[in-house]
Amino acid sequence: MVQKKTLVLGASLNPDRYSNMVLNRLSLKEIEVVAFGLKSGTVSGIYIDTDLKSYLGVHTVTLYLNPKRQEAYYDYIISLKPERVIFNPGSENLVFYGLLNEASITFQVACSLVLLSTNQY
Repeated sequence: MVQKKTLVLGASLNPDRYSNMVLNRLSLKEIEVVAFGLKSGTVSGIYIDTDLKSYLGVHTVTLYLNPKRQEAYYDYIISLKPERVIFNPGSENLVFYGLLNEASITFQVACSLVLLSTNQY
């Protein structure tokens, strides 16, 4: 399987949150994961950073932030030069789509959990 190092942006320690569920699923699929959230901690062996880092080799950024919260991260995400950004339900953002297009970064409006469970990730 092709490794698709993933940054989960908006990661949560709360097991009821979809970002937490995706951390578990990515771990089960043995996909390399880095995570950023408001609270530090560990989910399925994945440490959630509270400071933005210049991660190298990020293939996919999967967003769990509403469009207003995303604004502070536009430049950061683009600077990582990911191959794609996934906009999970509730994170759809027309403005950011345009910025990603200008930076030649592919984006998907999809649910990462569904993509993982149907082997389309």
